Amino acid sequence: MSDCTGLIVSLALLALSAFPVHAVPPAVLDDFESVAGWKAAPSEGVSLAISQDEGVTGRALRLDFDFHGGAGYAVAHRDLPFRLPDNYEISFRLRGEAPVNNLEFKLIDRTGDNVWWVNRRSFAFPRDWTEVRIRKRHVEFAWGPAGGGEIRDVAALELAVTAGTGGKGHILLDELTLRELPPDHPYTLTPKVVSTPDGISLDFLEEREYGGLVIDWGSGPHASRYEVRISDDGNDWKTVRTVQDGNGGKDYLALPETESRYLRLRFLEGSGEPRIDVKPLEFAANETFFPVIAHDAPRGAYPRYLLGDGTYWTVVGTDGDTDEALLGESGGLEPGKRSWSVEPFLWVDGKLVSWSDVDAVPTLEKGYLPIPTVTWRHPALSLKVTAFAAGEAGRSVLFARYRLRNDGPERKRARLFLAVRPFQVNPTWQFLNAPGGATEVRDIAWDGRQVQVDGRTVIPLQPPAGFGAATFDQGEAVEHLLLGKLPPAPRVSDPIAHASAALAWDFDLAPGETKETGLAIPFHPGAAVPPIGTAFAETVRAWEEKLGRVEIRGPAELASAVKSTLAWILIHRDGPAIQPGSRSYERSWIRDGALTSAALLRLGHEPEVRQFLAWYAPYQFADGKVPCCVDSRGADPVTENDSHGELLYLIAEHWRYARDRAFLEQMWPHVEKTVAWIDQLRNQRRTDEYRKPDKKRYFGLLPESISHEGYSAKPVHSYWDDFWALRGLKDAVDLARALGRTDEQARWTKIRDEFRSDLLASLRQTIADHRIDFIPGSADLGDFDATSTTIALEPAGELEDLPQKELLRTFERYWEEFVARRDGKKDWDAYTPYEWRTVGTFVRLGWRDRAQELMGFFLADRLPPAWNQWPEVVWRDPRAPKFLGDLPHGWVGSDFLRSVLDLFAIEEEDRLVLGAGIPDTWLAGDGVEIRGLRTKWGTLDLAMRRQGESVRARIGGGLQVPPGGVVIGDTIVRKLPADVTIERKRR
Repeated sequence: MSDCTGLIVSLALLALSAFPVHAVPPAVLDDFESVAGWKAAPSEGVSLAISQDEGVTGRALRLDFDFHGGAGYAVAHRDLPFRLPDNYEISFRLRGEAPVNNLEFKLIDRTGDNVWWVNRRSFAFPRDWTEVRIRKRHVEFAWGPAGGGEIRDVAALELAVTAGTGGKGHILLDELTLRELPPDHPYTLTPKVVSTPDGISLDFLEEREYGGLVIDWGSGPHASRYEVRISDDGNDWKTVRTVQDGNGGKDYLALPETESRYLRLRFLEGSGEPRIDVKPLEFAANETFFPVIAHDAPRGAYPRYLLGDGTYWTVVGTDGDTDEALLGESGGLEPGKRSWSVEPFLWVDGKLVSWSDVDAVPTLEKGYLPIPTVTWRHPALSLKVTAFAAGEAGRSVLFARYRLRNDGPERKRARLFLAVRPFQVNPTWQFLNAPGGATEVRDIAWDGRQVQVDGRTVIPLQPPAGFGAATFDQGEAVEHLLLGKLPPAPRVSDPIAHASAALAWDFDLAPGETKETGLAIPFHPGAAVPPIGTAFAETVRAWEEKLGRVEIRGPAELASAVKSTLAWILIHRDGPAIQPGSRSYERSWIRDGALTSAALLRLGHEPEVRQFLAWYAPYQFADGKVPCCVDSRGADPVTENDSHGELLYLIAEHWRYARDRAFLEQMWPHVEKTVAWIDQLRNQRRTDEYRKPDKKRYFGLLPESISHEGYSAKPVHSYWDDFWALRGLKDAVDLARALGRTDEQARWTKIRDEFRSDLLASLRQTIADHRIDFIPGSADLGDFDATSTTIALEPAGELEDLPQKELLRTFERYWEEFVARRDGKKDWDAYTPYEWRTVGTFVRLGWRDRAQELMGFFLADRLPPAWNQWPEVVWRDPRAPKFLGDLPHGWVGSDFLRSVLDLFAIEEEDRLVLGAGIPDTWLAGDGVEIRGLRTKWGTLDLAMRRQGESVRARIGGGLQVPPGGVVIGDTIVRKLPADVTIERKRR
């Protein structure tokens, strides 16, 4: 096998495509000598001009785009039928002068609905002509009713620049070609291996692809500096990786998308006879590379998620700041989006103690404040890791406090290591918008007082006993910590951006003694760092005020979860922008913002809602369309037809609670434009075409959209959109009345009533057409989606006018399926805690006991329970390594808040219904009480407790009696304050 003694080459994992990739001449798909077939299809608010320019040879396609300060996409489309072979490569030449954005190459089938793509996110456009190669393995199904599979018959191509950073620029394309490749086959040939005085050479005997190497030097000598070189012909060599200051053992070398016949290790310092394990293409990806390392290391040396275990975290920040940290359940702290983390380790009794050696227990300060702690419980010691953010938005500082306690009977010496490592707390499978897992750390330096990590400052609050940093080649920090040592250098610059470091503190603890140290990490440059004790006390005081405007006395678990959830929502805000998360969902949807604002208004946070409205509404397009989403790039032009009604609803909700006429006048132009846009949309489905039998169920509805995530494969006529539009039209009429706009009130009343009539007729027609016995989610599919249908009751307010038999059957069926899932009689993989909405629906239907059972189930799925939070997705296996959305997820939290508050008070059009959802179990003893709850008729105080066979209720606060009265049980109260006795049988 080899000309050298002791050398082993392993290719067991190299069972991927191996072929002479240039054996088949390419077919030219487009030489761009003419661009007549290309059409510009930019999104609203984006400019795209198609022209020609000088190419590599002849002419090239030129695309000039301008996002005009917003988001969106610039798509160039060409109808171009061709058939893809079994294996292929599509290539083109590219250059441009453009900011970093996403580059998308799309293949569209003959239906026009199914799309496959290659999406190069954060693509840096080269200024010189560069060949871009797309292999079959790179092409993924993007969307469409096909749901997956491969594309063979292409009908059209699209090239798109989508807003990453936005801006404007131009790109040029030339020589678009298709090359047929031989089929993939397992690699079975044994490479020829030759050892020379200055290294080792491998001949794979044919050109092939691979993703990296694991070089195991064993216990013998090793090369501390060497090059990895590749060649196609054995004469011309290219260096693809240089290892500097290698420390022996195993070297893990990622070589993304590498292709060669020959591979050489050229020793520059030292030598050896290593085992060389050639890895497949996927090895180079972060989600594969570091898990290989983690599985080779002792358990606990690397973050838990790299071993494939599901893990949880929570957010740390201040109200309205743009930066937030994450604290993981194992004690790791990620100080910023996609940043490195600080991980604790202990050296005790000659052994390194990690998260794997302890029970890690999460808690919150006082059980509800957004100051999380992870406590490591170890037989010798306990370590409390507490994180909090102090200061105002824009000037805040992240603090981490580490308290070490000797819980044993004897004096204990221990060393605390705090390791700075290139791993996020956000795990690998968090793929949306802010991919989790490994990240980059290039430069780390210690100046004797603080650590600089890629320009970010880490300040020890007590002088450490030592510090050390290392490049990846010198050995990841944990390799040194496992020996009880610090990494070797005071500063490093790592060319592959995987640097790590550690600080150390020594503790000598008597039995029962506690000592602490800490870190301060400013979120913003120049932020002043106060003493940690002062900062902690002020942070507690500030949160107590923000979370204490409404007080619930009753089930402590529920009351604490209400306060924590409110805190998570406030922390997720970026200035005025209400957002459902700080990582995957760090954007502002009007959908999330409207429902979250409804909860904030009821909890006494009207200014935050006004700020959100004043910020979001001006992003409305000139034609009246309301953007579904806004972020740092501007308004998203994707059409989601629920957004228009949601803006109207939110403006009206703010008016109902704040009664701020001047602000309503400021919002009035947005109201007018939005109503006109809804009217225009509905009239697209009021033509004679939609009176035909096969389209009658679409008559008068809003057009298809993908506002409901379940319809992302193909837009449909979603009743979610229509009920939101109806709610918005109702609110527009109310707002016109409030401002004395009689003409608009009369005209919009007609539009509202006509739309409502069309909507209810469509529901009846869809039920008949699909032969179903429930309220459908969409007219096209006649699908069952009870969580979506809740919106028809609240906020749309159509409880009494929906088809009653089908309405009841919808939620009876939901209940039956819920019970089967809860009791283990139905197989299930995951659910979304948006189902919290059904609790409020059940209260409105009079199903109080069922609502209580739902609450018990959902409360048990807080992850982890002590942190009072829900992800977007709850998996049956709590340790499943699967996408969670943001954790905590703010929109899910708003559904929880609104449903819990509905237990106490439901606002109808002209009356207030109290206590309809309060379960009997809460009425025993001192009963249950809520104080300070905001309603559109003022502030409510309500106390209820059982008294014999009756229930005694006390109603007060700054509440005005609504026109229809205050309803509690069978009693209508018309004068306040009031003490009321109602009959409620025990259940």
